[in-house]
Amino acid sequence: MEYQFTGNLQRDEAAMVALFQNCADIKKKEMKIGKNKGISCFLIYIEVTLSSVMLRTTALGNFLARLSEMPEEDIPKVLVQNGMGLSDVMLYETAEEAGEGLLTGDAILLVDGFPLAMKIPDKGYPGEPIKDTDTEKVLRGSNEGFNENVKLNTALMRKRLRSLDFKVEEMFLGKRTQTLINITYMDGIVKPELVKKVKERLSDFQIDGVLDGGMAEQLTEDTWLSPFPQIQSTLRPDRAVMEVLDGKVVVLCNNSPAALIMPADYNSFIQTTDDYYQRPWIASFARLIRYVASFFAMSLPGLYLAVTNFQTGILPTTLLLSFAAARQGVPFPAVVEVILMELSFELLREAGVRLPGAMGNTIGIVGGLIIGQAAVEANLVSPIVVIVVAFTALCSFCIPNDEFAGAFRLLKFFVIILSAWLGFFGFLWAMLAILTHLALLKSYDHPYLIPFVGIKGDGQERRKDSVVRFPLWSLIYRSIHAKDTQKRRFRGKENLEDE
Repeated sequence: MEYQFTGNLQRDEAAMVALFQNCADIKKKEMKIGKNKGISCFLIYIEVTLSSVMLRTTALGNFLARLSEMPEEDIPKVLVQNGMGLSDVMLYETAEEAGEGLLTGDAILLVDGFPLAMKIPDKGYPGEPIKDTDTEKVLRGSNEGFNENVKLNTALMRKRLRSLDFKVEEMFLGKRTQTLINITYMDGIVKPELVKKVKERLSDFQIDGVLDGGMAEQLTEDTWLSPFPQIQSTLRPDRAVMEVLDGKVVVLCNNSPAALIMPADYNSFIQTTDDYYQRPWIASFARLIRYVASFFAMSLPGLYLAVTNFQTGILPTTLLLSFAAARQGVPFPAVVEVILMELSFELLREAGVRLPGAMGNTIGIVGGLIIGQAAVEANLVSPIVVIVVAFTALCSFCIPNDEFAGAFRLLKFFVIILSAWLGFFGFLWAMLAILTHLALLKSYDHPYLIPFVGIKGDGQERRKDSVVRFPLWSLIYRSIHAKDTQKRRFRGKENLEDE
């Protein structure tokens, strides 16, 4: 049963203390305020959320100092009307509401004779400052990256998007963690049904805690069986703003530096922010490399097995003889060679990720060279297999999004098994199965292969920003995700007044 504040400080204080019993990190402080120190008050807060120089430099310290100099009869009126103009001050009627307010990192003040609790902001929870993005490197553009504070992340987006149409809605996920979620979008550009569906999916489940945006991503995606991510993540504010301007919804999760972009598609995972900051020829060339790399990242080992084990007639005679000579003395079938080397490279990749800093990079490079060379000299694998596996690993590194690259790393083994079993026929079956899956896959009711499928009419214009990036002045239309009435994003002098 909820406890209603009465203004009796002794009872109200006891109710708050009872909520946080056996909590050593919750600090309580009793004070006297008023010019004659005639009114008792009680401050409760989380240990690290108040500044150590509270009474000198913070809003809370100045607030309490001014209350201590004020006549007692004026204090209730000042508290009710927030006469000192503090920002983000809230009044609570019950102890349970005040307790939830305290857990946001603010202080709760109870004053004798005042039947409400007051939440006053101060330093808040500790957090990391704005930092560079490690996993989304940039050649050109801002180096600012999101951090773990959702409020700061929202501010980084608003810094770049100074529009009244930029909306931010709050939700809380996790029955016990009460993790703050910010849903951001451009009103008038985004389709209302998309915003509604995002809110519904975020509120359709109950779970004890949401500790990172990745948990919300898994609980709201369309097809959990698919290896392909249906929600894109980014650590870059400029990328998040770019997607919001394209009619998508970006979800920011407290305690997580990754923003979630909804919906997502194959093409968006291949694109980078650098593509729009560079000249079209350079950007298009880089995209073509990434598309080719995404194909070979899952198909090259299987294609090698299909050709060398079954369809050897495809290869020139000299190349075939070279392959045969390289395999002299190798005791394992080709499929065992490939799987052993692929697993070795995956182990090295995982070790490089887990080891700190420069040591991880060293293990990845030196370990690959040493293991590959030693395996060849020991006649465990042939040199051509090392080349194929290494080239496949390079292709997976070319994919900008690590979660997206992970799907190809997993599907690579599916292609290897079918190719080793059925040869080139199995390779084609594997490619057909993956393509069919991608064609059927949807992200928030949008086809995963947009803009290659699911568009018509002037939607064909969206293909100018797909495999090849046309000049910016020719990218007239937003993506298919935007409202039809706001489909135009670029206007020249001749049509500035259109729409």
